[in-house]
Amino acid sequence: MSRAVGDRAETLACDYLMRRGCRIVERNVYSRFGEIDIVAQKGGVLHFVEVKSGTTFEPVYNITPAKLQKLIRSIHAYLKKRNLDLPFQLDALIVKEDRCEWIENITV
Repeated sequence: MSRAVGDRAETLACDYLMRRGCRIVERNVYSRFGEIDIVAQKGGVLHFVEVKSGTTFEPVYNITPAKLQKLIRSIHAYLKKRNLDLPFQLDALIVKEDRCEWIENITV
């Protein structure tokens, strides 16, 4: 997938989240473990959102156990670096064509 396609999917995802009451805190946060696509806040909860897009397959299947471990390590690094002690969850946001599906708390 090209960077332009990924950027478009992330922009659609941000718009979708904002329409559902989220405030976008940051996008494309890098750590030595990997990248967090979107950090959003709703209520008192931080949502770390992994955006996946595709048209010929189910994009959610690209979130592998190894990818989850990298995301969890990235989240902990993010919280430590910013000295945050907030409730958080890891979410997936699937973008297929122009439709979005938000799957909350994917590690439970």
